Amino acid sequence: MSAVGRATYRFEVPMATTVRTRLDFAPAPASLPHLSHNTAHALTLLVALGITAGFSAYLLFGIAGLAAVALIVIGLAVAAPKVPAETIMRLYSARRLPADETQLSSLIEVLAWRAGLLQTPSLYLIPSLTMNAFATGTTDRPAIAITEGLVRRLSMRELAGVIAHEMSHIRNGDLWIMGLADVAARLIHSLAFVALALLAYNAFAYVTGAEMVSWLAIAALYVSPAALNLLQLALSRAREFEADRLAVALTGDPIGLASALNRVDILTGHLWEDLTPPMAARRVPLPSLLRTHPPAAARVARLQELAETHGSAPLVIVEKPYVSLVGMGPATLRPRYRFPGLWY
Repeated sequence: MSAVGRATYRFEVPMATTVRTRLDFAPAPASLPHLSHNTAHALTLLVALGITAGFSAYLLFGIAGLAAVALIVIGLAVAAPKVPAETIMRLYSARRLPADETQLSSLIEVLAWRAGLLQTPSLYLIPSLTMNAFATGTTDRPAIAITEGLVRRLSMRELAGVIAHEMSHIRNGDLWIMGLADVAARLIHSLAFVALALLAYNAFAYVTGAEMVSWLAIAALYVSPAALNLLQLALSRAREFEADRLAVALTGDPIGLASALNRVDILTGHLWEDLTPPMAARRVPLPSLLRTHPPAAARVARLQELAETHGSAPLVIVEKPYVSLVGMGPATLRPRYRFPGLWY
């Protein structure tokens, strides 16, 4: 097969350059304030989901509908953070890169070592030209996924910043709240589709003279995704800025991450929101339905400030061209809806 697509890069880092740069807090757990913030975020999200869905369910089905929503929210809180990374990766046809994949494995190993992670995350490649990256899994089995679009369009310096950002979420103990937001996102987005179905039913009922369902319930279901999206954005700002700060500590290169932000902003028009976990029912590859990242401009401004004050030793990166997915062209990698309703 012939090589196609933009070249990506080989990463090399002598271990001698990392011995004095490991973060001194490793492998301590995430800070109590950060964990408290995540817990408050989770509770707020669950309560908001329960109120939004419960209100409509009560109007439609009475106490039985309210009880069903309560059971769903409780089940979500218990099960969502435990979804294994392999399950998510299968949904996106992601290929796990072997440990001897020298182009990226050394980068993952060094960043994990610097972060003091007890388990080096598995790295997966998603066959899609979308520009996306996300961390998922559990604390003892974390994983990071990057798309072919990122690998082909970012330099290794920029890609290191993106991966370090996702590594920071793992280091900060964010996987459980991100997993919760992922599953909650799918449920919340489904509410809008339920509203459209009920709207169609009401139109049919109006013509036939049948009893119509509550218009207030339909309106509540339809606007709930947008309302919860704004809530998620407000709650996650501190977590994302903290992940940026730690990413700079891991790479020693705030300009690399800032450059990646700008490039994604220019090439996709979706700012940094594309660099989040994949999700359903939307033309953005996120497993979390909600836009969870602040505007790129605000984050770039903070990164430029860090460029003047950070003291971390930078990684040594030697970039050598190669093509990662040989024989896979735009037709194969073009983003589209795929079963079960995912866009990547």
